[in-house]
Amino acid sequence: MPASPNTVPSQATTRGARPARTLDDGRLPSADKLTIGALLVSTFVMILNETLMNVALQPLMEEFQVSEPTIQWLTTAFMLTLATVIPITGFLMQRYSLRAVFTAAMGLFILGTALAAAAPGFEVLLAGRVVQASGTAIMLPLMMTTVLTLVPLHRRGVVMGNISIVISVAPATGPALSGLILHLADWRWLFLMILPIAVIALFLGRPRLNKDPGTVGKRLSIPSLLLAVPGFGGVVYGISQIGGGHGTEDVSADSAPGVDPMAIGVLILGVLCLVAFALLQVKLQKSDSALLNLKPFAFTMYTRALGMMLLMMIALFGALILLPLFLQTIRGLDTLQTGLIMLPGGLLMALMAPFVGRLYDRVGPKPLVIPGASILIIALFCMSLLSPTTPVGMVLALHLLLSSGLALLFTPAFTTALNPLPKALYSHGTAALNTLQQLAAAIGTAALVAAVGLGTAAAANSGMNPDDAAVEGFRVAFRLAAVLSIGTLILATTLRATPAPDADDAEGELTGPSGAEAPDAERAGVAPAGTEPAGTEPADTDIEDRAQEGSGTKS
Repeated sequence: MPASPNTVPSQATTRGARPARTLDDGRLPSADKLTIGALLVSTFVMILNETLMNVALQPLMEEFQVSEPTIQWLTTAFMLTLATVIPITGFLMQRYSLRAVFTAAMGLFILGTALAAAAPGFEVLLAGRVVQASGTAIMLPLMMTTVLTLVPLHRRGVVMGNISIVISVAPATGPALSGLILHLADWRWLFLMILPIAVIALFLGRPRLNKDPGTVGKRLSIPSLLLAVPGFGGVVYGISQIGGGHGTEDVSADSAPGVDPMAIGVLILGVLCLVAFALLQVKLQKSDSALLNLKPFAFTMYTRALGMMLLMMIALFGALILLPLFLQTIRGLDTLQTGLIMLPGGLLMALMAPFVGRLYDRVGPKPLVIPGASILIIALFCMSLLSPTTPVGMVLALHLLLSSGLALLFTPAFTTALNPLPKALYSHGTAALNTLQQLAAAIGTAALVAAVGLGTAAAANSGMNPDDAAVEGFRVAFRLAAVLSIGTLILATTLRATPAPDADDAEGELTGPSGAEAPDAERAGVAPAGTEPAGTEPADTDIEDRAQEGSGTKS
């Protein structure tokens, strides 16, 4: 396909896309490892920052004198910003050089961290978290797209498992590190501690990404943005405010657990905007101008694995918020003790990740995800039986059980979802996956915290004393998470390993035995090997080429 008259030719656009490279013994070249390593360090810092807040919510509630539904916006707004900004990242990676995109991501993160550290009140702290999230939103698809480009199919399970180590260690160390900092110093050190690490990551990672410019022919869809912001924002805000903002700290027998009419209205408006957003993207795809290309959803395994991940994220992020709150408000533990209890579970996920990745390459997803989903349901149901007298050792054991189930789900779900996609849809697939994943996490956090408030209010109105009512609120929320996880198990039974359409072996990947296109590829508009993919943007292969080039750039 000829370049658009408005396209500025670059080094990337003047050559064909190159396949992922490996050495003769199957290992990745050192340059590719350094590129992935630089992105992982940056992502580690950002994920660490996201989880630092989990243990700090209770102390910050007292510091700023705000309610539980209000303070949880420090996490919900972070995830909501991710869901709003991530759809734009496909456009950014097409329009600008990978080095420029990386620099912008880290620059926003550093600015937001500095703003949060200097915040005089809750509002400024919340604004700092939003700016941080804007940088994180750009980094996540950038890392995933680069990994898909550089890592061949037969190595993806192992590499995704190794990536899971880093992604697991950050949430594992976040609560413990947060508890230790809050035990020894002011909450501002939560941000001052990661600020120099982020600056170092910027200077280490920037030289390793390519500086070739992207294309300029594609414009940002403003109508899509105008629908995305109220769509994602309205859904999360509406869910978080259902129940009139009741939390576990301010519920009494005299307070009614009614539903806020404004919250319902905002929720309905958000759903309508999301529906309009999706319909608009389908229409814009015909002219290659969609903000979020929905073609990856034509691939069955992508859609099923993504659905499983969304339910998993609702349960996961809800539990990551609820369990620390339970330990501090019901069991009376301090932040350091809470962080130390949360630490072993994350470390267990990190230890299991490489073995799960290797097993995935050998046996596929089903033998891993079905036991993982079953363990997830059992762990969450058992958490719904927690009481003020439950031994700390039992709480720790349940968190370890939950973490083992998540370890069996995480790597297979990501790999099964992304493997079927052709290279032209890498950036779109990762953007859609990360967008919906973060939206599910935000909804899970908001919905389960709202369930705590509603359950507490209902129990208080039935005559329970405030302490028992608070316990019942947590039990209701954990039961809700367990019920949602049943959907994870149902979808897990439908997953199977699907070959990816690779440039080196496109015949067996995009076509059937007789040479006809496979149904998934046909619905997605992917052409057979050796032809131009129908309806896909040349800029996607620009991204791939620039990622390949950047892996060889010396610092």
